[in-house]
Amino acid sequence: MKLNAFTDVCLRVLMTLGRDAGTKLTTQQIADRIAVPYNHVVKAVGELRRRGLVDVARGRTGGAVITEAGLDQRIGRLVHELTTRPEMVDCTGLESGVPCPLRDGCGLRLALARARDAFYAELDQYRVRDLTAHNETFLGLPAVGRPAPGSPADRPDAIPA
Repeated sequence: MKLNAFTDVCLRVLMTLGRDAGTKLTTQQIADRIAVPYNHVVKAVGELRRRGLVDVARGRTGGAVITEAGLDQRIGRLVHELTTRPEMVDCTGLESGVPCPLRDGCGLRLALARARDAFYAELDQYRVRDLTAHNETFLGLPAVGRPAPGSPADRPDAIPA
């Protein structure tokens, strides 16, 4: 299965905010960290806010911060809800305008639906916090307030600043 681009951006936003829960990041900071165009991040943050997964404050000291609900969000459920194309194949011809001539006696649609459901079930074993909790580095960046692994400040003999 392939995630649509919007779902991918939403997951990246949640994982970025979940990495340093409680830290406000602007949409531009998030866009820079996940290498996605700013306007795509704005759209994703708006949807995540609507779902109660992030809080957003406007203004000079504003930014987005992940909520407890965002940290506890099951990945499979979110991916399923954000998927705009529920069927993996267009048997009915809804998109193409031409229904598949094999649809009445074909088992592919059922097999793909079962595989899709298994995919969501596997992803549902993970929450946002599970995807980011144990990473000392994320996106190649250390967590806020932590030195990058291998940097001089990370050495045990380093003198505190």
